[in-house]
Amino acid sequence: MAIQYDVLVVGELNIDLILNKIDKFPIIGKEVLADQMTLTLGSSSAIFASNLRTLGTTVTYIGKLGKDDFGDHIIKALATKKVDTSNIIFSTKFNTGVTVVLNFLEERANVTYPGAMNALTIDDISDKVLQSAKHLHVSSIFLQPGLKPDIINLFKRAKEFGLTTSLDPQWDPAEKWDINLNELLQYVDLFFPNIDELKALLKFSDFDDCIKEIQRFKNIIIIKDSNKGAYLWNGNELIHQPAFLNNNVVDSIGAGDSFDAGFINKYMQNGSEEECLEFAALVGAINTTRSGGTGAFENAELFKKIAQSNFNYFI
Repeated sequence: MAIQYDVLVVGELNIDLILNKIDKFPIIGKEVLADQMTLTLGSSSAIFASNLRTLGTTVTYIGKLGKDDFGDHIIKALATKKVDTSNIIFSTKFNTGVTVVLNFLEERANVTYPGAMNALTIDDISDKVLQSAKHLHVSSIFLQPGLKPDIINLFKRAKEFGLTTSLDPQWDPAEKWDINLNELLQYVDLFFPNIDELKALLKFSDFDDCIKEIQRFKNIIIIKDSNKGAYLWNGNELIHQPAFLNNNVVDSIGAGDSFDAGFINKYMQNGSEEECLEFAALVGAINTTRSGGTGAFENAELFKKIAQSNFNYFI
């Protein structure tokens, strides 16, 4: 089959209801007030796909939605960014997922109703769709219980069809971290945990111990460390990329997903590891200048304007 897209994203889909500028996190039996509310496209996978498309990489998407207003909102948001939505499936049994986000300074707390995202399985991902792309990206595997048992098989199939692959595990709400990382990473070219996720997956509390442990893997492992920057292990050396600091953070929702998008964008252009890492850090920082995971990526012109005005970076 002829390749039609640069990247196939397989992942969860939900709406984000974001409450900004709260005085403190809620306490049981008490109430706090938020000065701002935003209803926007949510989910790690969708934010990644939407922002990656804004950067110029072609994207198609597999996920599940409910037949409801939130599902329609998500389809419209993705289509507006020119993400191909023809492979998204509508469920008649479940509603579209929703995440309520409470932002306090640079920290946040989330409550998620999974809805239809729980129902996505490997049977929904045909060989035809896999072969329509050059690269497979999966995010938030612990939020996709229907897909998680077959995640190794999915990545193995992708590699057999000649795709490059990437995985951002995201946080495990159950904190079981029950994936076979040794087997899974045989089929993952780019692995994108943040520093806390890596510690949890490897069961180490010390970052130096994590670095020693990942040296047995031959994948490219990119470790996100918030405003401290990011690290890349390439099988031979550890490369550090400082963060592009933003002194006027609106919120950090989707910053890690936007980081992934920046890296994959340059990766699909055959950029060097250093180029991919630097651009990823820039895109993650730009994300924090607007509310929600996609606010800074309305179009390529806005993205370039923020890069220049906020970070003196010319694209």
